[in-house]
Amino acid sequence: MANFSKSNVPQFSVDVYQNAYLPEDAQEVNAIVTVTSTGGGTSGGVPLPVADPGRAPQTRGADAAVVVMVDCSGSMDYPPTKMRNARDATAAAVDTLRDGVAFAVVAGTHQAKEVYPGGGELATADARTRAAAKDALRRLSAGGGTAIGTWLRLADRLLATADVSIRHGILLTDGRNEHEEPEQLRAALDACAGRFTCDARGVGTDWEVKEVTGIASALLGSADIVADPDGLSADFTNMMEAAMGKEVADVGLRLWTPQGSAIRFVKQVAPTVEDLTERRSESGPRSGDYPTGSWGDESRDYHVCVDVPAAEVGREMLAARVSLVLPAPDGATPQTLSQGLIRAVWTDDMAATTQINPQVAHYTGQAELAQAIQQGLDLRKSGDEEGATAKLGRAVQLANASGNAETAKLLSKVVDVVDAAAGTVRLKAKVADADEMTLETRSTKTVRVKK
Repeated sequence: MANFSKSNVPQFSVDVYQNAYLPEDAQEVNAIVTVTSTGGGTSGGVPLPVADPGRAPQTRGADAAVVVMVDCSGSMDYPPTKMRNARDATAAAVDTLRDGVAFAVVAGTHQAKEVYPGGGELATADARTRAAAKDALRRLSAGGGTAIGTWLRLADRLLATADVSIRHGILLTDGRNEHEEPEQLRAALDACAGRFTCDARGVGTDWEVKEVTGIASALLGSADIVADPDGLSADFTNMMEAAMGKEVADVGLRLWTPQGSAIRFVKQVAPTVEDLTERRSESGPRSGDYPTGSWGDESRDYHVCVDVPAAEVGREMLAARVSLVLPAPDGATPQTLSQGLIRAVWTDDMAATTQINPQVAHYTGQAELAQAIQQGLDLRKSGDEEGATAKLGRAVQLANASGNAETAKLLSKVVDVVDAAAGTVRLKAKVADADEMTLETRSTKTVRVKK
């Protein structure tokens, strides 16, 4: 297992949890891959890829750039405190910037405008530029429409001017993307994917959940609701602190399969559910990379499902090799950060083949929980009360069984729970918009399996 070894950069490890035993002729192998990054410093040093994985990577100074995109459309004036809270929150985020980080602030309406520093450039964070940025924020006012794709494209152009490895966006909106076609936003997301990560926040209750979560999903960031604008400053501070903690960008989950085997799906399952299957990029014969974005000190879990050729009892094979890779800036051989193996063993021992690995079982349930919530809310909106009750009842049952107390609490604001273990519920006659949107936005958040 190859790991970083310097004390001020993260060390990556890969752990594979699975039941490798299959009955004769079985062809599906499931595993949970836990990736952990630990030991990163707070100085902003990040590893430079090196050709020899046995050598510790060198570090460089502040290696990050951040663009904050603030919704300044007309609806931000209703109530007027919303715009003030957005200004204060952005100022709090600017205060959280680490010295030396490149940054800019963009005002978003039906067009995108540079608020600070202007001129198509990024400023370098220090006491003077932070004060100047906060002074510029005081002049922000609400007016105009909403075209989020233009905000993202401007952020991309600004971030591209920085010679850094960590590129990050923070986006705040309070309304629907009404001044561009959905295809325009999708094209902007496709153009920005892989170029920077982006956290997206919806403030109030007049925005579209699937738009905000779609932005975060496409750009490998987080999505959340800030129903009360008074909570924006704390949320923006937390987001920026998380961004400042990222030290390694563009880490890929590389899966190699032997002849006759193929990856059926790859899903991130903790801390949120995110299907990465369609994001595969071929990296060699029988090898493909799945993007994981930027890393600080953290741990994430991935569910990998592999189709293998049917085999007779007694046969054993490597179903897949899992590697974490860091691309080299000059296109040279990527650095391998860590590796793990997914195995398949065919046996006639029924006790061995019928045992479901607890990690696999837990996250299969968590993925079903997220899907049940989303389907249940969609059915509720369409007026199908019977279907919504069934799906949300199943969600309550799954949340209860897995110990996902936070999701269970959110569900209880949308349904009356009669029997959590059985999944028996009644739809509430009246549900606050904020409660329904919070449940939908946070539906993909999972709890870790109890090891």
